[in-house]
Amino acid sequence: MKAVRGPSDHVVVVGAGLSGLSAALHLLAEGRSVTVVEAAQAPGGRAGLDDMSGYRIDTGPTVLTMPDLVEEAMAAAGARMSDHLDLVRLDPAYRALFADGSRIDVHTDPDAMEAEIAQVAGQREAAGYRRLRSWLHHLYRVQMRTFIDANFDSPLGLLTPDLARLAALGGFGTWHGRISRYLSDERLQRLFSFQALYAGVPPARALAAYAVIAYMDTVAGVWFPKGGMHALPRAMAAAAAAAGARFRYGDRVVSLERSGGRARAVRTEHGQRLACDALILTCDLPVAHRLLGAAPRRPIPLRYAPSAVLLHTGAATTWPQLSHHTLSFGHAWKHTFRQVTRTGELMSDPSLLITRPTSTDPGLAPPGRHLHYLLAPCPNLHRGRFDWDRLGPRYRDHLCATLEQRGLTGFGQDLEVEKVVTPADWARQGLAAGTPFSAAHTFAQTGPFRPRNLPRGWDNVVLAGCGTTPGVGVPTVLLSGKLAAARITGTPHRHPDRAGGGKRLPGQHRTSRAHLTSEGGSR
Repeated sequence: MKAVRGPSDHVVVVGAGLSGLSAALHLLAEGRSVTVVEAAQAPGGRAGLDDMSGYRIDTGPTVLTMPDLVEEAMAAAGARMSDHLDLVRLDPAYRALFADGSRIDVHTDPDAMEAEIAQVAGQREAAGYRRLRSWLHHLYRVQMRTFIDANFDSPLGLLTPDLARLAALGGFGTWHGRISRYLSDERLQRLFSFQALYAGVPPARALAAYAVIAYMDTVAGVWFPKGGMHALPRAMAAAAAAAGARFRYGDRVVSLERSGGRARAVRTEHGQRLACDALILTCDLPVAHRLLGAAPRRPIPLRYAPSAVLLHTGAATTWPQLSHHTLSFGHAWKHTFRQVTRTGELMSDPSLLITRPTSTDPGLAPPGRHLHYLLAPCPNLHRGRFDWDRLGPRYRDHLCATLEQRGLTGFGQDLEVEKVVTPADWARQGLAAGTPFSAAHTFAQTGPFRPRNLPRGWDNVVLAGCGTTPGVGVPTVLLSGKLAAARITGTPHRHPDRAGGGKRLPGQHRTSRAHLTSEGGSR
């Protein structure tokens, strides 16, 4: 593994999102002095928080998987996660509502899920689920130890015994093709392949190797932090500060000071000069490339993942059929993926994710009130050229009408707070192609073919975040920070085997009594 050249005693991390905080914690573990510079007034990055009239709205990810990666980062810096973060394991991890009126709850406990499938789809499908679960387990083991939690210096890094194991597992076939070997019920096929949209590729075209994402939520489990997802970066920042990291909030880095091939300092919009021995940039790729002076040349331009329209609502009304995470599927499936990823159309029969965080933490809203987040996948700004500032309100009404037709009577009505986020809003935040999901995980943008975390021409700069390796999603972004830190320290730490799937975290109970420290921002 290549590491940065020269001294690295003091590291400046640009961005206090999940990747930057992970990098800071792992750097502190190796004795580095760390300064984190963040443009916002608080940690979090995309995992931000809006407080609207007492409704505490998470502005970024709503699904937390693999929290042991957080525990690993905090433990590296001498902190116990349970002292800073109160996690609840969600059961069901998801509830799926289908257009034919049927419902399937996704349990990560194998016996509970087998019983659910047997009741809904029969014993043959339940037996197929058991075989699928075993395959996902083996896939995760091979993927994590060699292809996900790993820095690549060239494509030759793929040539390991695990490459043959991955091939033997069918990892280079298609995701849908592999799932259909185990499950013939289309509803179940959807539940174990809808995650392909996070990778930016339809299940029928995505590599089966990406089914490891399905392992993370349907086998290893889905969690929720008390205080909302924003509690996660607050807790990590508190642990990093306690270990000696310095944070500068409310000051944006606008340029780098360079001497030879080294970054010597960052300069901020408030006129501050912060010297550094090494530098980690966690900003979105276009911003990072602007700071570095140029984007790297690629034989094929980057292809970006689909985007999403988000509707955040707060009201007195909720619906008993909703779980914490609910998937509302339309009749169409393959066609909707084609619309979003190929033809640049809005979904004609949308499949939607509805999150109701107040079902787990009522304190996120005023007494007797509820939060609902609606996520609707849509084309990014490169694929679909819509005037979102005009279309946004009409599309919001269309989505609410769709859910009304599916049984959520009055959805979107009598709201006390409301916020709509469209691809145009993502673009105004500096996100390429107006998508929060960054570069798609096509084969040409995977592993060593993904944008490198070591930019050429710089001896002491490393990239982290969803645009670089290993990719998009909370677990992989946390790993990107760890991998960036390893590029600086030269001492990569291999993770413990996490393939147990659904094991309770050390020091955690189903509802822990440990609360966020006051420094971490508990309510």
